[in-house]
Amino acid sequence: MLERLAGNDALKRELGTALHSGRLPHAVLLVGEPGCGAGFAARCLAADYLYPAGGPHAEAVLKGEDSECLALRGEGASGQIPVKRVREAREAIQRSALSTDAAGRVLFIYGAQNLNGTQGSSANALLKIIEEPPEGVLFLLTAPSAAVVLPTIRSRCAAYTIAPVPVADCAAHLRAERLPAAAAFLYEGHIGTALKSWNDPPTKAALGMAKTLCGYAAQGDTYRALALLTKYERDREGFAALLWQLDQLCSAVLRRPAYGQEQCGGLTPEGAAKILRADAGARRSLQGNGNLRLNVAVLAGELT
Repeated sequence: MLERLAGNDALKRELGTALHSGRLPHAVLLVGEPGCGAGFAARCLAADYLYPAGGPHAEAVLKGEDSECLALRGEGASGQIPVKRVREAREAIQRSALSTDAAGRVLFIYGAQNLNGTQGSSANALLKIIEEPPEGVLFLLTAPSAAVVLPTIRSRCAAYTIAPVPVADCAAHLRAERLPAAAAFLYEGHIGTALKSWNDPPTKAALGMAKTLCGYAAQGDTYRALALLTKYERDREGFAALLWQLDQLCSAVLRRPAYGQEQCGGLTPEGAAKILRADAGARRSLQGNGNLRLNVAVLAGELT
C-alpha cells in the first residue's frame, strides 16, 4: 500500500526495504507538516505490515476500520491524549489475542506531540509498552516535527520525514481522483489538505466561505462581509478554520496575482496583503480568548 503515497519515493523505498527484510523498527515516527499525508503514510505502512498480500483487510486499514489497529489521538479543548486512553490501549494490546489473518497488531498515535500534557503521564504510560513491546506490535506515531515530541518518546522511535509533493504531481493526483487541480497550487503540494478541502464537508464549507469573503473584500462590501462573518459569532472553531483558509487564499494571490481573479472574486495582491494583516489580528484575539462577536465585527471592517 505504500505505493499509494504520493511522492516521497526515497522514503517509500527505505520503508519498503526495511519491512520486507524484517528490519522495520517496532516504533516508527512519521514527521510531516499538517496536510502532507503523515497519517495516510502510517496507515499505508500498517496495511503492508499486517497484510503483505493486500486484500480487503488491507483496504480496511487505510480507512481506519481494521480490528487489528488501535488509534490514539488528542481529545477535548486541550487536544491532549488522555493517559486513560493510553492505558486502555496498552491493556487491549497486552491482553487480547491476535487475529489469525494478520501478521501482528498496530497502535497509531496520531499527533504524538499531544502526549506532552499532564506532566507527561500519557508519555510515561506509553513508554512502558514501547520499551517492552509485545511480540508483533508495531507503533506508528505522527507529528508535525520531531522537535515537538518528548525526547523520551522520540529517542525510542526511528524517525522518517514526509515531504509535500511537487505542485505538478499533486495536481496530477487530484485529476486522477477527478478533483479540482487548483487545490494543488493553493495548498502548495500538501496533498492531504487538498483532498480534505474537497472530501471533508466542514473544510470544504470553510474554503467556500473564505473565497466568498475575499470577493466581498475585493468589492469593498462591508455589509455582506459582516453578514457572512456574523455566522461565526458563536463558533470559535469554525472561525479559526475560516481564518486559516483566508490565509491560504491570500498567500496564493500573492504568489500568483491571477489566482485572485480566477478563484477569489477579483482580489488583488494589495487586497490580499490587507486581509492577511487583518487575519493576523483576528487570530491573536482568538488565541487570547477575546470576545468572539467583537472579533468578527472588527475583522469585517478591516477586510474592506
